[in-house]
Amino acid sequence: MPRYIDVHRNLKGVKLKDIAAAHEKDLKVQNKYGVKFLKYWIDEKSETAFCLSDAPNREAPSKAHKESHGLVPQETYEVLEGS
Repeated sequence: MPRYIDVHRNLKGVKLKDIAAAHEKDLKVQNKYGVKFLKYWIDEKSETAFCLSDAPNREAPSKAHKESHGLVPQETYEVLEGS
């Protein structure tokens, strides 16, 4: 299954606890979209969050995010993992 990183920008005042709460909401709807949310990161200074997921296509993580908390990413990249 393809792996994606999506980027959420301009999250005014966002903190790690906020992204953790959003991630928990994602986990509740992920199966509906065939997504497996794996990890997330946040840069509080730039108010940007990053989400890693396995999904059947580029649109599926965004659809899950939209339903679960409404924070739709501005960018989504298909990525390959190396060491």
